[in-house]
Amino acid sequence: MKVLVTGGSGYLGSVLCERLLKDGHQVTVVDNLMYQQQSLFRLCGDPHFDFVLGDVRDENLIRDLLKGADVIIPLAAIVGAPACDRDPWLARSVNFEAVRFINRLRSPRQLVVFPTTNSGYGTKSGNAHCTEETPLEPISIYGQTKVEAEADLLEKPNVITLRLATVFGMSQRMRLDLLVNHFVYAAVTDGYIVIFEKEFKRNYVHIRDVADCFVYCIGHPEKMVGRPYNVGLDAAKVKLFGTELAHKVIDFALEASGPAAFRKQHVIARAFRHARARRIVEGPSEVQRHIIQRALFREGAGLLELQ
Repeated sequence: MKVLVTGGSGYLGSVLCERLLKDGHQVTVVDNLMYQQQSLFRLCGDPHFDFVLGDVRDENLIRDLLKGADVIIPLAAIVGAPACDRDPWLARSVNFEAVRFINRLRSPRQLVVFPTTNSGYGTKSGNAHCTEETPLEPISIYGQTKVEAEADLLEKPNVITLRLATVFGMSQRMRLDLLVNHFVYAAVTDGYIVIFEKEFKRNYVHIRDVADCFVYCIGHPEKMVGRPYNVGLDAAKVKLFGTELAHKVIDFALEASGPAAFRKQHVIARAFRHARARRIVEGPSEVQRHIIQRALFREGAGLLELQ
């Protein structure tokens, strides 16, 4: 299959593109490299990989790239509520309008596999179990734009949308603002974890499981098109309170580094909602040399690749 990936040099795309090539697909990535990331350099020697430096909002460029694609994976996005709040116009133009343009131009024969966020469900009770039929009530610009893009795509045939749980795990384009990655980084480097909204529950999914899910969708579209799917680790029972996740990370840090390096009493829980946590710089250059990641919640293993 010829697969077009927009925003393919980001956190998810850097893992997904490698997985697609391994599965035998021809992969073309279009990305504007807004963070000067170098995450796809390692793939440039592969004859089945092409990279196009460009903006997903460039209509002439996207029109030309769409002509040769069997599968379209729109990853390009301004990700997360804080980033979208800083520039709502940019968030809407990339997260919604660029996706709508792709959907308008593509052939109905072209398969679209679109990642969205389960934050589109909004702030449900911690006891609520959200299914794909649960009403969407996004409360952030990020959630709203992703929900609107999903709805527009599903109006046309040959679309699969994946509502992703909180993703974790190592990537060539590392993100340390994601909850699990941040907790592990803080535990190993700072020796303590600060928890905000300790009663808030989240579900989680490993980044390589997400990549496998995309590959499965491409291989089995006849079973899946026309609807959204929640993607999270239900079998691993990892819909956790913040404090539960923190103690899993602590147990790992104790095992990996020893009790002198990290003590359980150094977990600080703060229940107020609007406090500002300290900023964690993104990117692989800030990951300390001794931070490794194993698998966090993969069945039986799951916590970590950070040490």
